[in-house]
Amino acid sequence: MEKSKNGYECWLSYGSYAVHSGNREFQKFGGCISMPRESPILTAAAEEWSRAMREIFSIQTEITHSLPEKPCILLETNTGVPGDQFTIRVEKRQPFPYIRITGNHDTSTLYGVFELLRSIGLGKSPAEAETSQNCRNELRMLDHWDNMDGSIERGYAGRSIFFHNNQVSKDFRRIKDYARLIASVGINAITLNNVNVFSEGNRLITERYLPDLSKITDIFSQYGIRTFLSVNFASPLELGGLSTADPLNQSVQNWWKQTVQTIYQFIPNFGGFLVKADSESRPGPYTYGRSHAQGANMLADALKPFGGLVIWRCFVYNCHLDWRDRSLDRAKMAYENFKPLDGKFNSNVILQIKNGPMDFQIREPVSPLFGALRSTNQIMECQITQEYTGQQKDLCYLVPIWKEALDFDTRADGGCVPVSHILDGTQFHTCHGGLAGVANVGDSPFWTGNPLAQANLYGFGRLCWQPGLSSEEIAKEWTALTFGSENPAAEKITGMLMKSRTIYENYTCPLGIGWFVNPEHHYGPSVDGYEYSRWGTYHYADCKGIGVDRTVATGTGFTAQYPPQAAEIFENLKTCPENLLLFFHHVPYSYRLKNGETLLQHIYNTHFYGYDGVVKLKEIWLTLKGKIDGEIYEEVFRRLDLQLEDAREWRDVVNTYFYRKTGIADQLGRKIYP
Repeated sequence: MEKSKNGYECWLSYGSYAVHSGNREFQKFGGCISMPRESPILTAAAEEWSRAMREIFSIQTEITHSLPEKPCILLETNTGVPGDQFTIRVEKRQPFPYIRITGNHDTSTLYGVFELLRSIGLGKSPAEAETSQNCRNELRMLDHWDNMDGSIERGYAGRSIFFHNNQVSKDFRRIKDYARLIASVGINAITLNNVNVFSEGNRLITERYLPDLSKITDIFSQYGIRTFLSVNFASPLELGGLSTADPLNQSVQNWWKQTVQTIYQFIPNFGGFLVKADSESRPGPYTYGRSHAQGANMLADALKPFGGLVIWRCFVYNCHLDWRDRSLDRAKMAYENFKPLDGKFNSNVILQIKNGPMDFQIREPVSPLFGALRSTNQIMECQITQEYTGQQKDLCYLVPIWKEALDFDTRADGGCVPVSHILDGTQFHTCHGGLAGVANVGDSPFWTGNPLAQANLYGFGRLCWQPGLSSEEIAKEWTALTFGSENPAAEKITGMLMKSRTIYENYTCPLGIGWFVNPEHHYGPSVDGYEYSRWGTYHYADCKGIGVDRTVATGTGFTAQYPPQAAEIFENLKTCPENLLLFFHHVPYSYRLKNGETLLQHIYNTHFYGYDGVVKLKEIWLTLKGKIDGEIYEEVFRRLDLQLEDAREWRDVVNTYFYRKTGIADQLGRKIYP
């Protein structure tokens, strides 16, 4: 595998960091790092610093175990304080100042080193790099949907880096590079395998694979990352030879306890289980007439003596809906399944809730479960891999979607209660919480297929660590670190990222309706592809209007799942945010939006605008030839060509669909195919 200059190294491409008057002063500190106490994580921190100094300033770093009589970097750990905290301070000791990085545990000190290196990459001086940071999100997790045969469900960047031909990978160099990458943005947990656990994947929790898995988990542990595994709820039947997986059956409970004990013998800091149950034909406690709380708590009891967690997905819905029955609403089902169980889960169970009530669409409201669960640990699940957002062929910067969800005011107590304060435990004083993202990496030379999709991986980690950062701040960081803070291309690429979500939304699905995709593989336009399916993904377009009536007054009643202040806004056609209009209301094509356009004209306009937006993205990219790494340039150029072709297809298919439905022409006379 060939490495491009900064395609493989991503934002840790230290050789691309510009050296100038702002950060040049770091040279006098960089030649020595003091590590009074040794540990695998602090050793990794010292190695990272040494590597960076060699690549940025061409200097060799001495590692000492006492504070030397010369400028240096001092790594300290002050234990006993919960959470993840570090400080970076310039100590003006005469005549030899030094930079003190103090974490409340070794992993936090490692984060401090990465933060200092980020400051260098952004052109800051030592004084400007001083900071004190405290991350309240306990879990900052990546979920890999990797299969044992090496394939990746919803993977758009090649094959798995963990599994190959039903074997655990031995490419430890690449896995270590991945651990470095994700630790640098504060990721502290990872699930290695697909939530849909099939065939050989069932056996990952057995002694057949645990010895090899332990070698991977040791690498992640060196960077403060705990490893989790997805498990099949029916494992006692499939692996244990039992006749049932009933969570209240003593034999089942004993089987799981023995299995957990075996796992911890090989992986002492094992994080726990991620579980998809009673969803999309996966087995679960409903098979035995038990609740999700009973199912999750059974696993939690087995893990509790070892400090393990159960992460239980709330993606549970009836996937055999009847399109003829408009009272049924898939959006309501997570709430209906889990709201009655609030407070019934063990303290080491965490519910994993998708950011929206449907399935990672380009525009959805925030799930009403956030704010409804007051006595239950919860984390928000985001999709970094671009399943419904262009599959890493199309440029689509996703951080704005997650930022909107984190900032959404649930009005849970009649006041300002953003989702971020629920996840970090501030609002309801829960003991575990945070965010999980479905990872977008594979064995691509660029990790993410499209090199610009690295911005989503970087952005997810940064938003987990500092939810207060803006989408633009994160985009500017990523481009500066990847392409160089002095590179004029960075500003143009930041602009491309910031426009890309709106461009993609414009040429695909209007006003929150979603689902205009080809079934199964979810790429490309098919307006009616899911309209008569069992999946509950309907838009109800007819010759007069489009949209799903989810109001209490005349529709499915979904709006009532939100606290009254939020429900009132969504219920009313006039106060409902227009970018979610068709998610909550069935609207006539003649309805006039706030800008004076009819709904139909808005659909036409946005699809033309979306295509034109991709034309402009490509024009901008053409100006960057010779200003960035050649392999990155060519790969992105190739994908922008694909995106332009696909945007044209989307524009013409969607506009023709609605022209044929209505017989109403575009007011601006643009070409719509009859």
